[in-house]
Amino acid sequence: QVQLVESGGGLVQAGGSLKLSCVASGIIFSLPTMAWYRQAPGNGRELVANMYGAGGTNYADSVKGRFTISRDNAKNTVYLQMDSLKAEDTAVYYCYADIKSRWGKISGYWGQGTQVTVSS
Repeated sequence: QVQLVESGGGLVQAGGSLKLSCVASGIIFSLPTMAWYRQAPGNGRELVANMYGAGGTNYADSVKGRFTISRDNAKNTVYLQMDSLKAEDTAVYYCYADIKSRWGKISGYWGQGTQVTVSS
C-alpha cells in the first residue's frame, strides 16, 4: 500500500519561512510527478508547485519567487521551501504524487495534509 506522509507545517509570522516534507512509501517503481497543493477555508484545492522526475517545475503565480519545490528521488521525498510567507498563504497543504508501479500502472495519491498558518 502506498502512503504519502507530510510534515513541517505549523504557525509562523508573516515574512518567515517553513519547509514542508513529504515521503512516499510502499511499492514504488517511480514517481513521475510530485506536487504540493493547498486549500484555504472556503476555497478549492489549488496547485502550488509540481516537479517532474527529470527536474522540470511549475509554480502558481502567487508563490513564484518565494517558494521552491525540490525532490530527493533516492528517498522518494518532495520538499517545499516557503519563504517570505504571507497571511494569504494560510491553508492546509497537501502532497500529491503520481506513482508508477512495477507493472507500469500510474496512480495518483494524496497525503493527509498539513496545516500552515501565517500570522500577520
